[in-house]
Amino acid sequence: MDLKLKDKVVMITGSTGGVGEAVAKAFAAEGCKLAISSTKQEKLDKLVPTIDIAPEKLLTFVVDVTKEDQIKDMVEKTVEKFGRLDVQVNNAGYEGLSIPVDDQTMENMMNVYNVNVFGPLFGMKYALKQMKKQESGAIVNITSQGSVTAAATMSAYVSSKHAALGISKCAALEVAELGIHINCIGPGPIDTPMMTKLEKQALGEDVSKEEAMKIFADPYPDKRYCKPEEVADLTLFLASDLSAHITGSLVTMDGGQAALGR
Repeated sequence: MDLKLKDKVVMITGSTGGVGEAVAKAFAAEGCKLAISSTKQEKLDKLVPTIDIAPEKLLTFVVDVTKEDQIKDMVEKTVEKFGRLDVQVNNAGYEGLSIPVDDQTMENMMNVYNVNVFGPLFGMKYALKQMKKQESGAIVNITSQGSVTAAATMSAYVSSKHAALGISKCAALEVAELGIHINCIGPGPIDTPMMTKLEKQALGEDVSKEEAMKIFADPYPDKRYCKPEEVADLTLFLASDLSAHITGSLVTMDGGQAALGR
């Protein structure tokens, strides 16, 4: 299927994480022009040689998504270089610490909210300024199954993902008539370094990947983690005009868990 993404200008935050890397490579394979970010230059230096893309079609940025001015600068420089912004993928995320509510701290809450709530908020704020001028565009926010479910001791993370979904829905309604569509992807556990951190927080530093996956994947009917490449494939579809009538939605990737009704 031709998603008609060739030469589209795509901005991706958190590009050097497990999902971000898969998303960047997927858009590059479609012939897109990319603006990608990470928190450290050395991470970008390691990633860039692995992406099959011409140098003139790639911009890289060291960005802290909790800093509004840095997101603004990334959007503006992307438009300055490529002339437009067709797709934004707000992927940067942070799991925070697993803490019961009665021990929860403001520091942990804000560390998580600054990345998971204000990061995509700032991204959408400046992307939409450009997309409104074009009267076209797509935004895909990588949230979580935690946008609609909960997990004990994960109040910071879960509530941040609920908030990100809520903001996305509001933004989608604001720009729907302009032909701009905004959606979220809500995976369950993904086989990434972030998931490994969560495994060790919950089960101890000595837990093996096989043991942890068996425990965490057990509630899912397909008994496995989501793959980063599967998230990337769905991102491509939601970024394309083929999905233009889908907006303000959360598309979950839960291996059938929602069908269980619990």
